[in-house]
Amino acid sequence: MTIPPAAAAAVFLALIVVAVEGLGSAATIAVIQSSGTVCGVLAGDGREKIRCARVGQPVLAIAPKLSFEEISGGRDFFCGLSSGGLKIFCWGIKNFSAGLVSTKRIYNGPFPLADLSVGMNQVCALDKNRTRVLCWRGDGSFPASVDGEYRSLTSGRGFSCGIGIDNQVKCWGGRGAEFQNSFGNISMQSIVAGDSHVCGIVLSGFLICKGSNSSGQLNVPSGGAFEFSGLALGLNHSCVIKQPNGTVLCWGANAGGVWSYSPENSMGFEFIVAGDDLTCGVITDNFTVMCWNADGINHSSLALPLPQILPGRCVVEDSSCKCGVFPDSESLCSDSGVICKSCGALFISQPPPAPPSQPASPPPVPESAPIFSKSSKGWLAFCITGSVGGLIAIFSILCCIWIAACRNKKVHNSSKARQPAILTAGNIATNSAQSSIGIPTPLISPSGSRSRVLRRHISRATSSHGRGPSSFKERAVEFTFDDLATATNNFSLECRIGTGSFGTVYKGMLKNNREVAIKRGELRSSLRNKKILEKERAFQSELVFLSRLHHKHLVDLVGYCEERDERLLVYEYMKNGALFDHLHSRTGTETGPMDSWRMRIKVLLDAARGIEYLHNYAVPTIIHRDIKSSNILLDGDWVARVSDFGLSLMGPEAEEAHPSVMAAGTMGYIDPEYYGGIQQLTTKSDIYGFGVVMLEMLTGRRAIFREEGEESGEPVSVVEYAAPIVDDGETWRVLDRRMSRPELREAEAVELVAYTAVHCVSMKGKDRPTITDVVMNLESALALCDTRKEDSWSSSNMSFSSRD
Repeated sequence: MTIPPAAAAAVFLALIVVAVEGLGSAATIAVIQSSGTVCGVLAGDGREKIRCARVGQPVLAIAPKLSFEEISGGRDFFCGLSSGGLKIFCWGIKNFSAGLVSTKRIYNGPFPLADLSVGMNQVCALDKNRTRVLCWRGDGSFPASVDGEYRSLTSGRGFSCGIGIDNQVKCWGGRGAEFQNSFGNISMQSIVAGDSHVCGIVLSGFLICKGSNSSGQLNVPSGGAFEFSGLALGLNHSCVIKQPNGTVLCWGANAGGVWSYSPENSMGFEFIVAGDDLTCGVITDNFTVMCWNADGINHSSLALPLPQILPGRCVVEDSSCKCGVFPDSESLCSDSGVICKSCGALFISQPPPAPPSQPASPPPVPESAPIFSKSSKGWLAFCITGSVGGLIAIFSILCCIWIAACRNKKVHNSSKARQPAILTAGNIATNSAQSSIGIPTPLISPSGSRSRVLRRHISRATSSHGRGPSSFKERAVEFTFDDLATATNNFSLECRIGTGSFGTVYKGMLKNNREVAIKRGELRSSLRNKKILEKERAFQSELVFLSRLHHKHLVDLVGYCEERDERLLVYEYMKNGALFDHLHSRTGTETGPMDSWRMRIKVLLDAARGIEYLHNYAVPTIIHRDIKSSNILLDGDWVARVSDFGLSLMGPEAEEAHPSVMAAGTMGYIDPEYYGGIQQLTTKSDIYGFGVVMLEMLTGRRAIFREEGEESGEPVSVVEYAAPIVDDGETWRVLDRRMSRPELREAEAVELVAYTAVHCVSMKGKDRPTITDVVMNLESALALCDTRKEDSWSSSNMSFSSRD
């Protein structure tokens, strides 16, 4: 098919424009309609704080002192999205002159959001992945969430709309259907809502408006393709930025026609917003704010005493800027990111296609232009090339099918491994489909037969369930008791390094000079039968799990010993010990790598990845049941590994509950929902324990502690201590006082970790994130640390403690 050059240019332009976000209702300034208040996010102020102003009134500072990406205004309130997208605060200004501001946080993580959009009384936003719309408040006609992929959002009175990845307009709320139907199947690159009308740019670059035209707000001025950008819609007027000089044109408000703002000096604007009869913009030359009224024929300008405002949203990575970086944006963002250039100017020089109302017919093709005719050499070359490409594609598909078939023969049958059964060290449920991994019963059998069965089981467990990351796992070595006694100087006191779920841990040196940790759990006849059974269960459980698991962030099993009444497990030695010991040293004066916020976050990420393997990649799924800081070990390179599987369980699916299992674990880390009698064990129980570890890492407090100087006082859990304060947006108050203050980007990272931790320790398991969500947030936090600048905050920007 021949594509005319003009049409090809239009298609090319459309593809570029699609990637550009429309301003929508989110920007760095906002108008509160009922009071005429204008608020903005300050530029170059260390943290992107918010200030508000009205004509004839002093500037009003807005608390809390957090960093904000964007704000959006409604009828009598406005909202801000914090940097990183994890919090939304809304403010209602009751008495501007008295500085009375009501503050409410309506979102507090755990997932980052983008594209905040405030209508008359509703608040909507996209998740950062742009796969779901979330809404709050409103008149009851707005759904709490809408699934689907969207590029941008905007909101008006009683409706909110978004542009999907198919470029179609979708709307919600009581008036949503009205506006969705008005756009029909028109493909849009951007839309902006006013009170009762919506305007936008179609893919071909032309401006259209839909909705109420009671004041002429739909009477779009004539103009070429891609001539207009930066829309702002008020109660009964519309405004747009005209390219290439950035001047503003407005229409509607019963003014009769179109008027231009500051035509005499061609003042340019970076962007504009509107509310009621007020329109405001950030001036290109100095980033100050200029506003004007659009009431009838009176278009008076208003100078507001706001300082410099960010001319766009700060983003962390300049790689996300498709049209380049805004000049000096790094200083404007206080070294915490850059501002992307507007792509609008790129379209001016391109050949404009016809407006949507007058579709252009394809121009005639010159005779000299090369055409693919059936008799041409070009057509022959095209056919040959296409045929060769088709054969290659078919061959590639056949190869993939053959490889997949071969793998299915070699790899374990996952459908069998995930039959609805749970394997525990003390309650074994088996069926024919899982016989290859079932632990033989009874657990207590003559030592000779038990040893043979155990060796057979380890071999089967490793071969049947050791694929993927565990494919290269060596089989566990069977040691004699004398070998391990020699390695530990006969289990001397000086070799003792700790205790585990079923025994004492010793440091040992094998004959090949390999350092190991040896866990010893005796089954002496002097012990009660119940105690013997518990130790045997723990031994069997840990041996089974570690024999079939191998991952960078799980402790490695070297071997085992089972003689008479002795049960020993041999692990790779973790040179830097347990995380617990680094967080809760006796003197509190030791220094080391764990005194870095980046290192603390990195250790948390390591451990989370180990838990993610257990929950998502082990077959069947494994629930650890005893996640705590003393079970997170650090090797010689300070890589964290999860250890101690004596209480672990294997189950069919991570989300399936197991009500038959008794509560187990360590006080302070046990899932309250499970411990409190609901008795539903899921992977979310591990999430709770890991959330406690995260709070330990942030606060330096034990899971259960007493305040300093109150040794006789009531013990307090770190969850009760830290979670309410973090919820109030004052994370700084609970941070470990032995640590240095976090730098600018570190502060955002620490805050992200804190909010993730608080969600992990939610009382109800359904409200907790999955381990994959936790890993993603920790990866983002670590990336923030890695992009931080070396300069510290100035004293005026170091603390959240004081209010503006």
